[in-house]
Amino acid sequence: MNAPSFPSPKRASFAEDPARSKGRFHPEADSRTRNPFARDRDRIIHSTAFRRLKEKSQVFVAHEGDYYRTRLTHSLEVAQIARSLARAMGLDDDLAEAVALAHDLGHPPFGHAGEDELRRQMEPFGGFDHNVQTFRVVTELELRYPTFDGLNLTWETLEGVVKHNGPVSDRLDEPAWIAIAAYTRDHDLRPATYASAEAQIGAIADDIAYNNHDVDDGLQAGLFTVKDLLDVPLIGPILSETKRDWPDLDDRMVRLEAVRRMIGAMIADVMAETGRRVAEGRIVTPEDVRMAPRALVAFSEDMFEDLSRLRAFLFERMYRHWRVNRMRSQARRILADMFQLFHAEPENLPPEWQARQKGRDQAGRARVVCDYIAGMTDRFAIGEHRRLFHLEVGQEELGV
Repeated sequence: MNAPSFPSPKRASFAEDPARSKGRFHPEADSRTRNPFARDRDRIIHSTAFRRLKEKSQVFVAHEGDYYRTRLTHSLEVAQIARSLARAMGLDDDLAEAVALAHDLGHPPFGHAGEDELRRQMEPFGGFDHNVQTFRVVTELELRYPTFDGLNLTWETLEGVVKHNGPVSDRLDEPAWIAIAAYTRDHDLRPATYASAEAQIGAIADDIAYNNHDVDDGLQAGLFTVKDLLDVPLIGPILSETKRDWPDLDDRMVRLEAVRRMIGAMIADVMAETGRRVAEGRIVTPEDVRMAPRALVAFSEDMFEDLSRLRAFLFERMYRHWRVNRMRSQARRILADMFQLFHAEPENLPPEWQARQKGRDQAGRARVVCDYIAGMTDRFAIGEHRRLFHLEVGQEELGV
């Protein structure tokens, strides 16, 4: 039997063209085997920060169980959705995938609890923002190449990293955003405009992925039941439909089938709404995308409203569940303890991080401590805290 044929969609006129990339901050010879956006994707995958996402929390601390998403599995799901959406819309799937894979590189351990605590600790020293930290990871903190710091990504990928959620010109005066403000003076990322359609796809793929896998993980963890979801918009009707189609299906398979259908419904909605906005805005070129008065890639109003109500349910029943609250509380204490110790006693930092502090003022030294902690995995942070604050562990390591 002949395999079915799936012809590639026609390339959209407003798709980014890797052959017309604005290039890299540090000029490099072209790759013989990959276009510039594919090369960016590969550099992100091979980075230390990407590898560490394996044991960084999404909602549940990474050691809680193998069934729950981590930042790495989440990023891979986002990349899959982004690549599929971009390909279906005739956009550059390498660029969309690169932005999707990079979007969480700056997240500290312990998910949003970790970010909240680092923001609190860094408030007197310039603040903390995980999007800015992602930018700093790919422009300075990754040390893998002899001739430059960072990954030296293309202008288009960097633009997507910075602006995938929309224009950022109103944020450049914030202390936490000083690194991006300084960079864009020499390599203008056009902070007042929207990013490419591919970058916008990366952002909405993130929304699709986390809304679905949070439902999946919450059910898996027993924080709520299939019955609890039946009256929730979007997922409730899909669960009911699944049960009608498969009346004898067990709850595990109902959950998996319903999540699969919800992903499909959200993707179909994005494609329809984006097509409507392309036609309404008379979008023809990549520049039209950037200069549009609103995002091009978006959910419809009805879908956005349904997702808002789903998020409200998840916030109440999952993100603020007492078990999750306990993990958040533990995580914040761990990071607060370490930050305060390292800032007060920098001689406890590993030698390479002590070296980075030399010649810096108080705020600069705090930023080094923040960078060290932000790069940790959940497991390493727990172990490092134990080594620092439990004497018996320190004695064992010294052979006492």
